[in-house]
Amino acid sequence: MTGARAFSSPLDLQSVRADFPILSRELAGGFPLVYLDSANSSQKPLQVVKALEEHYLQHNANVARAMHQLGAEATAAYEGGRDTVAAFIGAANRDEIVFTKNASEALNLAAHTLGAGLKPGDEVVISEMEHHSNIVPWQLACERTGATLKWFGVTDEGRLDLSDVEQLITERTKVVSLTWVSNALGTINPITEIAAKAHAVGAVMVVDASQAVPQFPVDVSTLGADLLVFTGHKVVGPTGIGVLWGRYDLLASLPPFLGGGEMIEVVRMTGSTYAPPPARFEAGTPPIAQAVGLGAALDYLSGIGMDKIAAHEQAITAYALEGLQTVPGLTILGPTEPVDRGGAISFELDGVHPHDVSTVLDTRGIAVRAGHHCARPVHERFGMQSSTRASFYLYTTPEEVDALVDGLGFVRSFFKVD
Repeated sequence: MTGARAFSSPLDLQSVRADFPILSRELAGGFPLVYLDSANSSQKPLQVVKALEEHYLQHNANVARAMHQLGAEATAAYEGGRDTVAAFIGAANRDEIVFTKNASEALNLAAHTLGAGLKPGDEVVISEMEHHSNIVPWQLACERTGATLKWFGVTDEGRLDLSDVEQLITERTKVVSLTWVSNALGTINPITEIAAKAHAVGAVMVVDASQAVPQFPVDVSTLGADLLVFTGHKVVGPTGIGVLWGRYDLLASLPPFLGGGEMIEVVRMTGSTYAPPPARFEAGTPPIAQAVGLGAALDYLSGIGMDKIAAHEQAITAYALEGLQTVPGLTILGPTEPVDRGGAISFELDGVHPHDVSTVLDTRGIAVRAGHHCARPVHERFGMQSSTRASFYLYTTPEEVDALVDGLGFVRSFFKVD
């Protein structure tokens, strides 16, 4: 094993890990599970699983439509999840929280509805480090409307290149949509600063906070965003639910995204009128149990303390950056210092394909991701087809990072890399 290095965390990791039974699994070959893929999907604590179980076994019914007791209980639980989300991110109004099936759907909702107001000559600004979910919807919106898509580049250090911000954000800009924390580079972007520039020209600021909300405290009342999205499964919550937060006045001005039940006010054969937000954007049966589970997940994180989780994330990321830079032939994609950086580290190992790195690590119980991480443009920016990514969360220990570093040494010897 790698020699002991200094590490300090505000979390009681043994206590935290006891809430996640999967982390005690032993995998094939007798290796303990070392789960380093939390940027892809976080593990779930018992508290969330029990909340889902209790809802399905005791309160299962559809919401808003049923007048019986179970319907009332399910509706209260669903709307309780909305209350929890609103409080967790500092929303001024619970009706600013729209539930979707994931962050991708939330970004598509934003692009579709804001796109309804675009026209030729208008511009949308994104960046080269975006997840595909914050690229493709805007490409489609621009194709539909004749608007022009522009983007920030990325510096050699993996930071957002702001050198041409005055040329990118102009009076023609109608939307700026950026990731807060890059899922590939780990970079934390200066959202408030960029939002101020967007607002100065009358543009709407959209923020993909899928990697931010899990890692540190979020307060939308001071961030500068107009719309913000994240997903449940990365905040120790269930799959199948995402969140779109928006300023209520903006949401109220936007057209529906999907048509169906519960998003209407009055339906006639000659036309329909629509409910106010958030119902306007929640057509059909919503993710009821998932909202209950998401509420339980955010309560769990709040109970631990997002300040403590952020401090742990910084500590474990710094520890990993230090350890990975001792591996010969390893190149980190993105910032190599733990400053304005999140807990996902993508890297390339000379002489070994990322898929092979991941496969060999898996034989030692170490779960990482390999590929372009739905961020192909930023890989092309650095001349890489793909990379291996290790990502950390509140339950990650320094011993697991040591196992990764040692495992990469094993990969080098396995493939006889000089």
